[in-house]
Amino acid sequence: MHRKITTLLSLFLLLKATAVFGAQTGISGESSENGSTTEAQVSTENIPFGKIDPEIAQIAYTGGEKFIYDISWTGGVKIGELRLEIKKVPSKKDTYEILANVTTDNGMFHYLYPVKDTHVTLVTGNDRLPIHYEIWQKEGRSYTAHRVLTYDQQEGKVIYTKDGDPTREFTISGTTHNEFSSFFGSRVMPLEVGRPFKVPTFADDKRNEVVVEIMRKTHLEDTVIGPVDTVEVMPILTFTGLYDKRGDTVIWYTNDECRVPVLINSKIVIGSLTSTLVYYSNPACKKYSLVQAQNSNQKLNR
Repeated sequence: MHRKITTLLSLFLLLKATAVFGAQTGISGESSENGSTTEAQVSTENIPFGKIDPEIAQIAYTGGEKFIYDISWTGGVKIGELRLEIKKVPSKKDTYEILANVTTDNGMFHYLYPVKDTHVTLVTGNDRLPIHYEIWQKEGRSYTAHRVLTYDQQEGKVIYTKDGDPTREFTISGTTHNEFSSFFGSRVMPLEVGRPFKVPTFADDKRNEVVVEIMRKTHLEDTVIGPVDTVEVMPILTFTGLYDKRGDTVIWYTNDECRVPVLINSKIVIGSLTSTLVYYSNPACKKYSLVQAQNSNQKLNR
């Protein structure tokens, strides 16, 4: 149960989030509780790969962007928080750091099983592909782990190690994302209803072609940035990896140049999880600048 709570908090972002990604690494040998690593494959042959829109990326992927989410279970029971930030790496051209802090702070399970995990992904180039992914886990009263993945996109290799153990090397055919770079990359791709695209993602020791379905346009009246028009997006998994695929995940992005992910809902075995945006800041997003100024001190200092 505690492993599922951790993943639900930290990696609901792009695909499905109810089991540990090889304990958050993409290594299937350490994966889900039931040991399942296969599922009926979804045909992707005629679906194009998604491409980042540089105009949208100038606003929604420029660095200095911050998000805070409250994660709640069915009925509104809060179980934790997720804080995300995109930072530009000043010493390297077109390189960004995606920082994710996952905690059970202010959640009902915190005193039973506290979680404090940190995920750092370095991405680079016009396609924002990962070159380095590092995870520090601190869970329960004694469990800790340090995991590192290095992506050699040109040579088609992914190298993994945990807690200083011998490395494992995987060969991939083509470039690939990890879960965090997939989320932020697909966010700034064209989102046209009825026109799915693929995002290659490394999991289960291999490169998987994840189909992203653009479902419909909707309107959300009550969000932290006010009433917004949104686009509903649903990624479809054909692997286990970091996720347990027993329920759908839907992401609501604002249908504008800022592409703010205001809400995420993930169905799980019992009920569902809702990830609600409670703070947003992005100097490049002028549309919501007034809202950002109003809630800045309240949320960042809580």
